[in-house]
Amino acid sequence: MGDPASSKIPLEDRPAQRSEVSKRTQKAPKADDVISTVTEDSFISFRKKFHFPNDLVMKVPARTDRACFPPPGYVTVFKFSLRAGLRFPPSSELIDILTICGVCLSQFSYRAMSIVMGLIVLFRDRGVVLSSECLSRMGRLFSDAQGRISFRSKWLDIRTRDPSKGWISNFFYVQNDWGLQEKWRKLKELSVPLHIGAEDLLRILKLPDLDALH
Repeated sequence: MGDPASSKIPLEDRPAQRSEVSKRTQKAPKADDVISTVTEDSFISFRKKFHFPNDLVMKVPARTDRACFPPPGYVTVFKFSLRAGLRFPPSSELIDILTICGVCLSQFSYRAMSIVMGLIVLFRDRGVVLSSECLSRMGRLFSDAQGRISFRSKWLDIRTRDPSKGWISNFFYVQNDWGLQEKWRKLKELSVPLHIGAEDLLRILKLPDLDALH
């Protein structure tokens, strides 16, 4: 009889083990590897649903185009950004934040875009401008290894998650009439002072108490 140990399947050859290794080594698609699925017909829907101005110039990406590298004079826009509240022309507050951070529009994740746009609307409703300094007091914009920007806050309890799948291929180009950064860049972090407190927020928004926000 042979050695029983010699009949055992090596750990790396076991099907279950190979499956786990495959899952760990499988990489998520990157924005510079994916072809856009947006078409001219998509623009008809976008104009109606997201109230694009008639003079907004858009361009369908070619099969060789990628989200990280828009043609000169254009910026990349993901469809999820529109669902997160982005409208054209971009608000002056958003332009200011993007400029100070040194990043382009398409680097903002759904979470970052929805929170920033939501705060802009909230502040405007109270007759106040959301400055980059105030935003840095409420939380922190940060970048992942691929350059995508998200938002973290200990003070704001906001849950945002885009339920759509295939978001990475839903991108198109818009003519850059606002002097925005066009290609992906490293995030220049905003100054991080002490987090804003409840009393500070009430003072800024001119509210009697926090219940007025509900």
